[in-house]
Amino acid sequence: MSVNLITEDERGSNHLLDPSASKGQKFLRFRRPFTREVSQTLTIQNPNNEPVAFKVKTTAPKSYCVRPNSGRIGAGESVDVQVLLQAMKDDKAVVNSKDKFLVQTVAVSTDKDFSNVSSIWQHVEQTSKSSIHEQKIKVEFLPPKDSTEQPATSEVNGIASHEEEPPVYTSPAAAKFDTPLATRTAPPDATSPEAEKREPASSPPAAEQKPTPSRSIADTPSDELKSQLADAKAQIEKLRDQLADQGLRQRKIGTTEGSTSSDLQQQQHPSQSAELGVPLRIVAGLCLLSFLLAYFFF
Repeated sequence: MSVNLITEDERGSNHLLDPSASKGQKFLRFRRPFTREVSQTLTIQNPNNEPVAFKVKTTAPKSYCVRPNSGRIGAGESVDVQVLLQAMKDDKAVVNSKDKFLVQTVAVSTDKDFSNVSSIWQHVEQTSKSSIHEQKIKVEFLPPKDSTEQPATSEVNGIASHEEEPPVYTSPAAAKFDTPLATRTAPPDATSPEAEKREPASSPPAAEQKPTPSRSIADTPSDELKSQLADAKAQIEKLRDQLADQGLRQRKIGTTEGSTSSDLQQQQHPSQSAELGVPLRIVAGLCLLSFLLAYFFF
């Protein structure tokens, strides 16, 4: 069952009053910059006398968030669907968009009035798949408001002619549309594998350096090993002899120093004793003086 699709570009005109004006190719136009989230509102109007169930699909489910992406519209009522373009790390890499949306609708009769929308679509796809009505919507990326760049369209006889025509869709199974998420997803981390895949390579990979084969011990001839071992032993013996000579020299030096110090002490003792006693001349003079005194007075 057909419904009327009204985009933001068509809002405010006579599309709500004239259903025939809503026919033809539809466009969701997102204006740069895309380094932040950009949203568009799509109005789905049900002009029929019975309720309809709708479902929105897209060729790029990871790039968009649609709320609600499915639902039920009563007779003569309408629903606003918010289409959110996820923020990009670098929007300059994306020039033109090839993304598309597919709106599927089906009448909800008495025998299809289930408790939830998922049950309705499951029943329709199993029993009456041909009753599903499809409408395609293309996506256009517009320049910023302060830019003079125009979208890639051309007019022929007053009718906008787009360079790339939408492909022919035979059925929901044949078209490569997936249901987008109803909640926003955080932009991928720069360190995650998915972000690395999206980012263009800034520099060519460094040339692979082949490791230089090292010469192992197994490759050395046995004669060379023997000669090296003999040299090492000779060097060890030489060092041992040097250490032994140094030990003997230190012992001799210690012994010589000890004897020298003892001789010096022995030489110093007589001189010190001589210096402490009475000189011999004085002793002789005193003796002579005592003898004379005794001779004359006694």
